[in-house]
Amino acid sequence: MRYLFRPPGTEAAGLLSLPWHQPLEEWDEDLLIEVPQRGISRHVVRFAASEGRVYALKEIAEPLARHEYALLAEFEGEGLPSVSVLGICVDRPDDQQAILVTRYLEYSMSYRYLFSGPRAADDPMKLLDTLVELLVRLHLAGVYWGDCSLSNTLFRLDAGTFTAYLVDAETAERHPTLSARKRAYDVDLARERVGAELMDLQSGELLSPEIDPIEIADSLPVRYQALWEEVTREEVFRADEQAIRVAERLQRINDLGFDVGEIELVTSGDGARLRVETRVAEPGQHRRELVRLTGLEVQENQAQRLLNDLWSYRAYLEQRGGRPVPETVAGHRWLTEVYQPVVGAVPDELAGRLEPAEVFHEVLEHRWFLSEQAGFDVGTWAAVRSYVQHVLPRTPVQLTTPSVPPYSSEPG
Repeated sequence: MRYLFRPPGTEAAGLLSLPWHQPLEEWDEDLLIEVPQRGISRHVVRFAASEGRVYALKEIAEPLARHEYALLAEFEGEGLPSVSVLGICVDRPDDQQAILVTRYLEYSMSYRYLFSGPRAADDPMKLLDTLVELLVRLHLAGVYWGDCSLSNTLFRLDAGTFTAYLVDAETAERHPTLSARKRAYDVDLARERVGAELMDLQSGELLSPEIDPIEIADSLPVRYQALWEEVTREEVFRADEQAIRVAERLQRINDLGFDVGEIELVTSGDGARLRVETRVAEPGQHRRELVRLTGLEVQENQAQRLLNDLWSYRAYLEQRGGRPVPETVAGHRWLTEVYQPVVGAVPDELAGRLEPAEVFHEVLEHRWFLSEQAGFDVGTWAAVRSYVQHVLPRTPVQLTTPSVPPYSSEPG
């Protein structure tokens, strides 16, 4: 047998003692862990833990494993939203298939779990929009997915919304650019698969009777086209509007979570034509800013929410002190005086129910709710006490990532 692991190779050392010579479905259950929020797969997939981290192991034909290994490594290097690949095991005895090893995406959930769990997603449009955004991001990067579906996507809470990540890249292809026909075919495949998946949920009575799976699926191409045109279309305007219209256009693209590459502006006596090269924004302007000021690495919507609280705290410090507070100082003080005490207030028995940044976001939401009820601002610490006592315990233990103790596979 041969093992191929991406650096740092030391991360894989604890996995080498696993029985790679045996078929994956025959591995002893004591070597594996259960992940309740996992999705379904057409391949044999198991989960194992090593050195406090969780890994997904997928048995697959060697050519496909090598193809997926290479593509996922490229995606990670470029910041595309996908799972992170660790390595592959090939040349297994008795002509067994290869095993692809990826890092478990913490705090992620399958669409089936989202529709069947205590936090059921009763609005499939939320998931559909995040799936459409993921597909647009891939297409901008020249990636033809070939198997876009809810099943091949994982979702993470991001300040009350969702962020989508590609899981399966077996059929994906990489091109310098994608033709309109190639993109249309990918979108049409996605429409068919999403429709079938929602009909499956409907047959299992996991979908609200008011929701029409076909209507939802048929809206996917419309939503895709609207987002694609918004981030790629040329814009024509009068020459005297040039400065403000260019700034507005670039801001709209940034607000949608994309970065701007090359800008081409062609002017004539009749006006100006703007063409913008749109790129995938990763880690994103808000994430970059939060890392710079605090060192925290979170998702984009979470970062925006945390930054808003940071700036409010900076204004409070300046008002109280009567002098300006540098943003780096404000960032450090907010981290140590606000963020860390809030997430640190979560008791051990509730640790890991939600990502720390999502806990902070929910505390802010709970503070607003309590303040609306009371008619005055109840303050952060009253909100924290109420949230930890009444709200967080209702979050199912199945949402706990296996990498964060305590972990339980029993229903909460």
